[in-house]
Amino acid sequence: MFGFCEEAMDVLSSRRADFGDIRIVRNRTQALGVRNGETGMVDDSETLGFGVRVLLGGAWGFASSALLTRAEVRRVSLLAVEIARASATLMERKVKLAPEPAWRDLWQTPFIKDPFAVPVEEKFRTLFEADRLMRRDRRIKSAAASMRFVREHQWHATTEGSRIEQVLLSSGADCRATAVEGAQVQERGWPCSHGGQTLAMGYELIDQLDLPGHAERTAAEAVALLRAPDCPSGEMDLITYGNQLALQIHESVGHASELDRVLGYEESYAGSSFATTEKLGKFRYGSPIVNLVADATLPGGLATAGYDDDAVKAQRWHIVKDGILSGYMTSREFSPQIGLRRSQGSCRADGFANIPIVRICNLSLMPGSAGSLDDLVRSTRRGVIMENNKSWSIDQRRLNFQFGCEIGWLVENGKIKKMVRNPTYQGITPEFWGSCDAICGPDEWRLWGVANCGKGQPGQTAAMCHGSSPARFKKVKVGVKAG
Repeated sequence: MFGFCEEAMDVLSSRRADFGDIRIVRNRTQALGVRNGETGMVDDSETLGFGVRVLLGGAWGFASSALLTRAEVRRVSLLAVEIARASATLMERKVKLAPEPAWRDLWQTPFIKDPFAVPVEEKFRTLFEADRLMRRDRRIKSAAASMRFVREHQWHATTEGSRIEQVLLSSGADCRATAVEGAQVQERGWPCSHGGQTLAMGYELIDQLDLPGHAERTAAEAVALLRAPDCPSGEMDLITYGNQLALQIHESVGHASELDRVLGYEESYAGSSFATTEKLGKFRYGSPIVNLVADATLPGGLATAGYDDDAVKAQRWHIVKDGILSGYMTSREFSPQIGLRRSQGSCRADGFANIPIVRICNLSLMPGSAGSLDDLVRSTRRGVIMENNKSWSIDQRRLNFQFGCEIGWLVENGKIKKMVRNPTYQGITPEFWGSCDAICGPDEWRLWGVANCGKGQPGQTAAMCHGSSPARFKKVKVGVKAG
């Protein structure tokens, strides 16, 4: 494949490009699903193509193709050059890239069991068994279980001399039960909502998730929610964990710290950010125990790789340190605009046909000293635990938000008293993170995958992970019904 890459490099060098690269990407995706005792989805597809990016006269050009021949690589490379020249006639400022060494490397996601080597029949046996167990109660009107696997093999070459080959692998699964009684409808999912759990691992993740082993409890909780009381409204302590805290991190810190959004480049579509550059190193984003770390080297992380799509080597850095805004998600293009000498490596593209853009890296809330979840509950006088996101809304500057969850439990005088349904909460980002007074320790820390983050025009999908231990937030408005 690097032979095709050299063809592009020859063209871009002959046209004296300031910078250029080619990414060849072969992507295989397998998705399987069962619903109510029947096969609901079977997809096993593969794509192969390449994209050429060129910086000429301070402006970008990009072109791609699904036909991989030497002649096509030359044609598309020349087209990218012409697009860059046309873009230069309209640019407001010249693009300058942060420097990066030339890398030559091969990197692959570690795994134990290749998911594509596991027979489809075995996968469907697991899915049908989970589906059957969820439907044992007549009040479960819909049951579904699914698996998905992605392998992305990419070859990346730059005019600066980088030659990087990477093989990125991810696996995921979930099961979901919907209970109905009269006008009441409630859902529960395992292990989390919005497509379930996905991590950069092999089929060993599916074995660990054990969908059939959790199917009956998932259905039982959906049924129990039918007659559970609604979450009370008012101001009380909130304990979040699992998928919900992952989404809280994603929406109120991850997107708010994307540097292109901070600088206004996404404002017309995806919105801007309140975390503007004059606040860097000064602004109190959260309480002193809040440490949020971006990490492209995190084992199991969906944004973990050897290098990003700017050919920047993977790194680990603070976004929030001891409660203070301390960093951003960056690319080589935007880092110099705020005086950074090097990109932190958060630039990725969706497949071969899209230009790389700033994306959220793996971003995690670091463990605290509050011990176990049981310890956290025992130290809570009046509060509510919420798990698994059901709905979310956040404004264009990532400040005002409201989240709804699948299930909640009331805590009174250090004990879990009862299940509640339709729990919701709302807040303002720095006030919310500023109210964090306790985070459980490392033994409670878990990693959660977000496999469907959308951004950009044309739209791109990216995946990343957020890790956390359960955390408590003081005096949060809860029980606010979604409009």
